Amino acid sequence: MDRYVLAYDIGTTGAKTCLYKIGGSLELVASDLCEYPLYILDNGGAEQDVEDWWNAMTVTTRAVLKESGVPADKIEGLSFCSQMQGLVLVDKEGKPLRRAMSYMDQRGGLQQKRGLKRGVKIAGMNAFRLLVSLFLTGGVSASVKDPLWKYKWVEDNEPEIFSRVHKWLDVKEALILRCTDRFVMTDDSANATFIYNTRKGVRSWSRTLCRIFGVKSSHMPEIIGATESAGGLTESAAESLGLKAGIPVFGGGGDLTLISLGSGMTEENDTHIYMGTSGWVASVLKNRKVDLDSMIASIFGARPGYYNYIGEQETSGKCLEWVRDHLALDSIGIYLEKKEISEDPETVYNTLYEYMSEVISEVPPGSNGVIFTPWLHGNRAPFEDPNARGIFFNINLNTGKRDMIRAVVEGMIFHNRWLLESIEKNVPVGDVVRFAGGGARSDVTCQILADITGKTVEALADSKNTGAAGAAILCGLGLGIIKGYEEVKALIPLRKTFQPRKENRHIYNKNFAVFKRLYGTNKKSFSQLNGGHK
Repeated sequence: MDRYVLAYDIGTTGAKTCLYKIGGSLELVASDLCEYPLYILDNGGAEQDVEDWWNAMTVTTRAVLKESGVPADKIEGLSFCSQMQGLVLVDKEGKPLRRAMSYMDQRGGLQQKRGLKRGVKIAGMNAFRLLVSLFLTGGVSASVKDPLWKYKWVEDNEPEIFSRVHKWLDVKEALILRCTDRFVMTDDSANATFIYNTRKGVRSWSRTLCRIFGVKSSHMPEIIGATESAGGLTESAAESLGLKAGIPVFGGGGDLTLISLGSGMTEENDTHIYMGTSGWVASVLKNRKVDLDSMIASIFGARPGYYNYIGEQETSGKCLEWVRDHLALDSIGIYLEKKEISEDPETVYNTLYEYMSEVISEVPPGSNGVIFTPWLHGNRAPFEDPNARGIFFNINLNTGKRDMIRAVVEGMIFHNRWLLESIEKNVPVGDVVRFAGGGARSDVTCQILADITGKTVEALADSKNTGAAGAAILCGLGLGIIKGYEEVKALIPLRKTFQPRKENRHIYNKNFAVFKRLYGTNKKSFSQLNGGHK
């Protein structure tokens, strides 16, 4: 018998609601996307409005029910996949006290310096605090964009707001609250705070770390598992969404955790590359690892007892949005007109990748010597620097717009290779990687990824809804429809497999060597130009 669940993918640029049918396979029945703004502030801030997320959920839920014709009383459960490492501060009534601080927010530099940079140091961090954090959490809050420093920034800069804080939540947790009236946080979001004790048999907020970093333990919510129900959908939420009250709302997970699961990455050393607004390379582990030199660490996986060893890229597909909006706006507009494309954001988004594929296929591998660095809003790994920025390097009189657009794609993938090689220092990665996110829809991009990394690339059949698929799988597991994580990989179909082409290896190796040097040679200049954020 076919059974239906709803999966909400709460991203940086919009929210997508996906209705799935779970039977002998995982089948997407209907989906709808609603976009909302990201507010980039001059002082390094990046914020979003919780009300925008909720409004997007209500609009898209009703749209998929109407499109599919599936009655609301047939929906058995819902779950979330969301952007991670945000900060949502709410009062006792569950109302947000300010706009949510995005994972991209980098205002916590001074707070991080106070918290980690003073005293005797190891790897540039306070030795005592580093060692305690590593022992209790398996990692350390090393990035200025980590939630801990956002929390401390609000405490220092918005004391009146901070005085009214009841709970510290992440993105999906704010929406679970709207659905259930419960203050909870899943394991993976708790892990990302780096004040959560993750030692085997413990899994609780660390009073030691709360004391060391000045966090009020009363601000931290109850912890639940990914397949655990946070509660039933309230009457009020059900009315807003057009659903039946009482259906279970499962914990779900962050985007990395569920994109890994939705890619079928459930076994040790399974590796995937994701190219969405942000990006990453991640491998599945059974034992935690951290590499402070490369800023790569492990976080909880969706499968209990497994971890994702991840190197993050702050701006990945966001670079293509920049191309769309600033480098090729007129050309893309003409292309869309010729294709008679509507204003529907999903259609335009699909066609944007078609345009990119056509353009870059006309330029030879290596982009005629042009190299692009994809650090448009700083970077996290294999170096952490909020001041790093994008560069077009080696432009000459013959350089055209198409060379630059291909260079953007190659630059994003050079960074993927850098992350992959950093991971391979500590984890045995096989010859095959799976590719998810918008970039995996383009054969040209998939082939460039195979050529630059030297890996066989498996593109997912539904690469744009991978996180939502992961959330649906968690619903299936929570409801008992899917019997175990061992069944997951068979549920995920592939679109196409790409083999690396040896004839392109030399040019990409040469350009990659230059690419890696560009950060070191420009680090001081980045700091001089962009180091004014407080």
